[in-house]
Amino acid sequence: MIFRIKKPQKLDIDVHLPASKSISNRALILNSLSGAPMGLLSNVSDCDDTVVMMDALFLLDMERRDGADCMMPPIVNVKAAGTAMRFLTALLSVSPGTHTITGSERMCHRPIGILVDALRSLGAQIEYLGEEGFPPLRITGSRLGGGELELKGDVSSQFISALLMIAPLLGKGLTLKLKGKIVSRPYISMTLAMMCEHGAQASWTDRCTLRVEPEPYLPTPYTIESDWSAASYWYEIMLLQEQRNLTARLRGLFDKSLQGDSAVQDIFRCLSVRSATLDDHEPETVLIRNGRLPRQLEHDFTKTPDLAQTLVVTCALKGIAFRFSGLQSLRIKETDRIAALKTELAKLGVRVEVEGDSVMSWAGPKKQPAGEIPYLQPLPGTAIDTYDDHRMAMAFAPAALVLGSIDINDPEVVTKSYPNFWEDLKGAGFEVMPLPQPLP
Repeated sequence: MIFRIKKPQKLDIDVHLPASKSISNRALILNSLSGAPMGLLSNVSDCDDTVVMMDALFLLDMERRDGADCMMPPIVNVKAAGTAMRFLTALLSVSPGTHTITGSERMCHRPIGILVDALRSLGAQIEYLGEEGFPPLRITGSRLGGGELELKGDVSSQFISALLMIAPLLGKGLTLKLKGKIVSRPYISMTLAMMCEHGAQASWTDRCTLRVEPEPYLPTPYTIESDWSAASYWYEIMLLQEQRNLTARLRGLFDKSLQGDSAVQDIFRCLSVRSATLDDHEPETVLIRNGRLPRQLEHDFTKTPDLAQTLVVTCALKGIAFRFSGLQSLRIKETDRIAALKTELAKLGVRVEVEGDSVMSWAGPKKQPAGEIPYLQPLPGTAIDTYDDHRMAMAFAPAALVLGSIDINDPEVVTKSYPNFWEDLKGAGFEVMPLPQPLP
């Protein structure tokens, strides 16, 4: 499928954002580990990754109540959900029975060896069914002893969160020491805060060490906040649009958020989009455009890698030179996001530079003030490829405001985190038209 996104004649932005995928998936794991019914959770995300997680937990719940009654190990297929693969690998290690966990072709090429090695060191029984270091896995659950564990701090925070969340069930709890630079620290802190809200005793004991006591979780009613990552595309839209005195309303965001991506407020403030979150009867974030654009932006995305695509595309479309670092984790996401950004921006006439695995830069348009766009020269018939990556589709769709229209291939990928994205665009005034597929 191909969608053509056309610039609206008038924007009217009042959006109830989807629930946070990151918080939903953590809440589901913690709720399961507490033995509570799923009904204690409110505002759970309906995105693909969370649906996969709920299906897997429903299977485990059925097994607990009815007992496994099959010759072959039950298969858990997480499809393209990286969070579900990491979190469920840890959960299955402490759950009764033997299970096979697998996913899409891309998922079976995303490394998981660091997490498997850590779980094995705690006593977990995990076998690789294909290539060493990658899914699929066969996991036989058991009671693990726990103790002390060391990991490099620059591994995926989802590996760390997966270990932390099962730690209250370990005989000795868990002391986890992180070596070197710690990336995505906000996601680790989010996990700790949610664990404590569910009755665990978990904290940083110093800057590099985490301690979780062997105290069980308690069934806890929990409301999931809306997604600050999803909000980033509306910040992008606010910056790219030229309508005077426009105000946007984004509903469901928490001011004192657990999400590291709430930093989008500070980044876009540097780009003239200001916001204020009101926590009255219903949380509401109001956006306005006010101020001049900078000629250049530098930022380290180590703590907030999911915002990188939004900012790369935004700056390229507004003629703002940039140097963005801390992008190392983008290589192993749903796609190689660094390579994907470089390829798709080149289709629009923007040629970015990549330094190693962690830096992307662009010198900006030559001899043109920031905000002018003659340097953008998309080839006729150009369509943006999405690489099975929801964030590629959503980061590039707002380009219609600058180019007049833009075509997006495989637009259904947005269901991974924001199933209602296209409907919300239409509600704001964009025209979203399905196009016929080209002949092979």
